[in-house]
Amino acid sequence: MNSALILIAAVTLFALYLGVRARRGHDMNLEQWTVGGRSFGTAFVFLLMAGEIYTTFTFLGGSGFAYGKGAPVYYILAYGTLAYILSYWLLPPIWRYAKAQRLVSQSHFFARKYDSPALGVLVALVGVAALIPYLVLQLKGLGIIVATASYGAISSTAAIWIGAVVVTAYVMVSGVRGSAWNSVVKDVLILAIVLFLGIYLPIHYYGGLSDMFRAVDAARPGFLTFPAKGSSVTWFQSTVLLTALGFFMWPHTFGSIYTARDERIFRRNAMVLPLYQLILLFVFFVGFAAVLKVPGLKGGDIDLSLFRLSIQTFDPWFVGVIGAAGILTALVPGSMILTSASTLLANDVYRGALQRNASDATVGKLARLLVPVVALVAVGFTLHGGDTIVALLLMGYNFVTQLFPALVCSLARRNRVTKQGAFCGILAGVLVVALTTILHASVAQLFPFLPDTLKDVNIGFPALAVNVIVLAIVSAVTQSHASTEPSHARLH
Repeated sequence: MNSALILIAAVTLFALYLGVRARRGHDMNLEQWTVGGRSFGTAFVFLLMAGEIYTTFTFLGGSGFAYGKGAPVYYILAYGTLAYILSYWLLPPIWRYAKAQRLVSQSHFFARKYDSPALGVLVALVGVAALIPYLVLQLKGLGIIVATASYGAISSTAAIWIGAVVVTAYVMVSGVRGSAWNSVVKDVLILAIVLFLGIYLPIHYYGGLSDMFRAVDAARPGFLTFPAKGSSVTWFQSTVLLTALGFFMWPHTFGSIYTARDERIFRRNAMVLPLYQLILLFVFFVGFAAVLKVPGLKGGDIDLSLFRLSIQTFDPWFVGVIGAAGILTALVPGSMILTSASTLLANDVYRGALQRNASDATVGKLARLLVPVVALVAVGFTLHGGDTIVALLLMGYNFVTQLFPALVCSLARRNRVTKQGAFCGILAGVLVVALTTILHASVAQLFPFLPDTLKDVNIGFPALAVNVIVLAIVSAVTQSHASTEPSHARLH
């Protein structure tokens, strides 16, 4: 057994131990299991929210996108920074309402705000539909990391199954507390690894960052600038805005808001998290370093750039350390996704639509039982899907961003959006996303008459536009109808 495999196995077992141990001293009722009893301080909330940055996407998608696309990779840095700035104003009112109403899920929020169980069910189904590709992303990344870092000793398929079993086990036992404790280890380890790789590899192969960029620019002119078509400046700007709006719409990220002890935590984190985001630059540097040193990677293989370069640079034991850090980037967000998806199905679909009188104890038990079911579905899609990690992430973002208009309107002092308008708007937006995803359609294909500068707009924006238009029209009609009902009643 090689040293890399030993380190990978040790960290995996430690993650399992830490995740299971996290429940010690706590009665794992529904509130404890889903939102940690709303008792987390600044550090835990910071790490749970930072989990959105440092996933398998950090190791593989970020470096792979830099390797394959060049300058457009900076959208990853920009959208997270913008989202964290927005969080200063967006998250406190959400937290206050959730605490007052004792909410445990994202769809629970919508159902209460709009007094509509049907809307809650729809939001839950949208959330689950978005979370599945996101969980697939984590498992796909896990398989790549373990297979590559173990020098083929463990196949990608075997790694995916092992990872799914580990994360399922500790989520069923500890819920979000297991995620929180593992996130501490994950962020410390990945921070050290990313900083080291991003500094060492450019110096080792090129003599420094400036020399690296000069070499890449000389070998591939135009690679470090935005192309005129495709991933252009228009695509960059629209994608940054779209993904920033959708950042906190992920059910597991939304749920992390509920775990905070008080609302001041969000304002403290909003000042630090954008700086923390800058660490992603070092991931991009690894991808750029690999352009000339690991040439020829195409399609989904671009996600291998970081590990291919690491394997030809370092001894097996250090590759094992990198692999161990990579495993945690899959397990932590994966566990949060499993917790959120299971809670949505149990609390908001089962109790919201099928059995409205179900007790918290029943819902909590069902949520735990659904964890392996969701995991199995995700494993199935992982083993039979071929999209790159970035493609999977962007597809999920297009789904969850459809929740943003109804959410923002619900926070207004006087919300003019009706429950019917919110429902129809979200449904219309999701249907457009689903259709364009199935057809692999782009804005240029749908609207060939548009000027060239607009043809590269992210395909999620037409869906969002349809969402807002339908929301406004249906709300206006149903508001008008509601306002006339009393007068009719008086006439009769």
